[in-house]
Amino acid sequence: MRREKSLVLGVTTLAITVLLAACGSSGSKEASTDTVTFTTSDVISTMDSALNTNVIGAQALTDTMEGLYRYEGKTVKPAIATKVVKPTNNGLTYTIPLRKDAKWSNGKALTASDFVYAWQRVVNPKVGSQYAYIYEGIKNATDITAGKKAVDTLGIEAKDAHTLVITLDKSIPYFSQLMTSSTFFPVYKAAVEKAGKAYGTNSKTLVFNGPYKLSNWNGPDSSWTEVKNTNYWNAKDVKVKNLKYQVVKDASTALNLFQSNKVDRTAISGDTAKQMKNDPDYSTLPKSATFYMQLNQDKNPIFKNAKIRQAISMTINRKELVSQVLGDGSKPIASVTPKDMSFDPTTKKDFTSELSTEGTKNATYNPKEATKLWKEGLAELGQTGKTFDYTMVGDDTDTSKKQSEYLQNTLEKYLPGLKVTLANVPFKTRLTRSDSGDFDMVVSAWSADFPDPITFLDLFVTGGDNNNGHWSNTEYDAQIKASKTTNANNPTARWQNLLKAQDIMNTESGVIPLYQSGVAYLTNANVKGLDYGPSGSYNNVSLYLKK
Repeated sequence: MRREKSLVLGVTTLAITVLLAACGSSGSKEASTDTVTFTTSDVISTMDSALNTNVIGAQALTDTMEGLYRYEGKTVKPAIATKVVKPTNNGLTYTIPLRKDAKWSNGKALTASDFVYAWQRVVNPKVGSQYAYIYEGIKNATDITAGKKAVDTLGIEAKDAHTLVITLDKSIPYFSQLMTSSTFFPVYKAAVEKAGKAYGTNSKTLVFNGPYKLSNWNGPDSSWTEVKNTNYWNAKDVKVKNLKYQVVKDASTALNLFQSNKVDRTAISGDTAKQMKNDPDYSTLPKSATFYMQLNQDKNPIFKNAKIRQAISMTINRKELVSQVLGDGSKPIASVTPKDMSFDPTTKKDFTSELSTEGTKNATYNPKEATKLWKEGLAELGQTGKTFDYTMVGDDTDTSKKQSEYLQNTLEKYLPGLKVTLANVPFKTRLTRSDSGDFDMVVSAWSADFPDPITFLDLFVTGGDNNNGHWSNTEYDAQIKASKTTNANNPTARWQNLLKAQDIMNTESGVIPLYQSGVAYLTNANVKGLDYGPSGSYNNVSLYLKK
């Protein structure tokens, strides 16, 4: 099952950050010569790459581990692999050469077998990885996770110590991007066998192959330090000796720490972000993550009517929502697929810039048209003059509550006969209610697993695990299927499939897009080289301090 990641709205939504350090003050302060300090929104839940499901763990894994490929900006570059390879055998076989100088932090050589072991752990049903689904398409992966085939039948083998051969069941056009994910990192087998179930819960159980090592870390720790890994193959280019992280959940506390020079970079939100908007140290960063509303068509048949869904979408002033309610750098969107994540293989244009205006107009604030469509939809359903009392489910953070109140007010204002009751609940409860259908309307979110539109669009095929509103469109399903089969090896045709699918969803308002998540930051002017890839984690090798 594809489970929604923990994209709750709060003080440091999707933030990646650190602790203690440097002297001086905002803007003009002198940075520490060997340490960069950040804040983060929560503790590291696990350092087991097979079990991690959130952005905090993903950043810690990106800091301390490394897979075959790594992002530099928006480009996939070789990491443990010596080159980014093109597949053979009609897109089904990848033969990847590995660096002979790659080592683990204990000095042992890193080999192809370390990848084989790690990947087999992810799909092994006994391990219980929630991200096993992401291996779908690798030979036998689906059957292995279902318990139908043995783990050692997975389509990955060590041809020799420094050559990895990967075999797919079907062509995966975005496979190189996929392999930048921490779920595909290698694992040191002896460390797992020694620690057992404790693996990934503290730094003593871990052996690293990336730019940094976790030092004296225990799972519940609200602060941690990462020190430069001198055995990293590219250690000479790692410019900062220490990264320090501190959990901070309150925006005003984060601001005080930054202004007193105790942190070099922190996320802020809400009123604090609005207060600091004109500060020279203020900036915003869009994420490849979107928030959207799903309407439960199984429970409430009126939501099967496209005009009803379009009316609900047009009541929402997305610009006002992100500026007055969120204030965190989020941006209005007209599709569930975010901006600046994926680009046309021919024209290099952003995916969202090529969408039809016929569909995206439904995400434009137009209350007069919304009221008209609502009345027309009710008339078509024989429900004119009826009243509707629906519950909207959302998260229980302060920002989420304000967001729910905003949506409640605008829906009730422009849609006659609609009453919206709010149910703001903990994240896990919202997931449970979404999965069980215990909602009328729900605000959901998704963060890209890899920078391709399919990571969002595949969620909403008929019967999809995250299609909680049960919107269904046969042509949409056909376009998604063609992108994965008939046109999988034809980048131009496949791109058109994805554009058509998104246009269908937009025109139908099958899922109602709200905004693309963003983070507002305060950053010490001396911190340079923060290179965020499309997956949301920053590339720490490029990080440096201005002297």
